[in-house]
Amino acid sequence: MSREVGHPNVVEMDHPLIQHKLSILRDVGTGAKEFRELVKELAMLMAYEATRDFKLTRTTVTTPVADASTYVLAGKKVAVIPILRAGLGMADGVLELIPAAKVGHIGLYRDPETLAPVEYYCKLPDDIGERDILIVDPMLATGGSAAAAVQFLQEKGAISVKLLVIIASPEGIQEVVESCDDVRIYTCAIDSHLNDHGYIVPGLGDAGDRLFGTR
Repeated sequence: MSREVGHPNVVEMDHPLIQHKLSILRDVGTGAKEFRELVKELAMLMAYEATRDFKLTRTTVTTPVADASTYVLAGKKVAVIPILRAGLGMADGVLELIPAAKVGHIGLYRDPETLAPVEYYCKLPDDIGERDILIVDPMLATGGSAAAAVQFLQEKGAISVKLLVIIASPEGIQEVVESCDDVRIYTCAIDSHLNDHGYIVPGLGDAGDRLFGTR
């Protein structure tokens, strides 16, 4: 289940399994191992919804009983682009669902003083303009990193771009939809606001630190 929230390009997923797993993910008592497993599972569930508009074509397969008229994806080429480092936790979940997808990486971090995104790494598939792109990052906080990643991909020729984030702030959503054209945002929850340090409230803390057991 999903619903558009306030903007036609923003989809909040309210499936019971997603909301249940999200509650455990938020809990301060959830350790790194379980946190990683939950992020992977949520990414898989999100990718299921985000690929709902993929086109199909008819084909015929032979079962042990008879020929069957069935459907396959209509030549879809997909790229999964995690924003480093926390996005890595979601990439495996998407690849479980779409194992033929290629993977690119964009390294961005927030300047602690200005909160502006700074790029430090980028490696993309050569045919990025021919692929349906799923950018993954657990948190959409200020929106600066996500917007920068989308704009960078579009400058490289990307046409079809979707952004998958587990938790979003209203400020981050506004930044992306105002800064980027033709991008659809999928999220499990839209939280209250950002605090003075740019963290989502109530959020879940620093997703990268919780994924990798760092501080």
